Amino acid sequence: MIKLTEYLTAINGINHTPALDPDAVEIHGAYVSDMLSDVMGSAKPDEAWITIMKHLNVIAVASMTGIPVIIFAKGNTPDAAVCDKALEESISLVSSTLSTFELAGILYNLLRS
Repeated sequence: MIKLTEYLTAINGINHTPALDPDAVEIHGAYVSDMLSDVMGSAKPDEAWITIMKHLNVIAVASMTGIPVIIFAKGNTPDAAVCDKALEESISLVSSTLSTFELAGILYNLLRS
């Protein structure tokens, strides 16, 4: 388990939900997918979700599955409506210029160290 703060630093991430304390978010694993039904069926609570999708439906899926943080890869950034809904649901949103492969690898190494 790591804190979101540690991962943010490692990926040079941008926190789009600063009202939520990244040090209070624990990451126990990750799920990488751009298919909502796949995430709903396979992601586990307390995993970070790494994706390029940035629309409002990702918040609903994260909320239903117990995902505390969504990481947007390749410089994708959510719009204000998505950020507002994430705050309502207490889901942290982070973006990074890194690829999904790089983001998953960095998180894997942090979780294993």
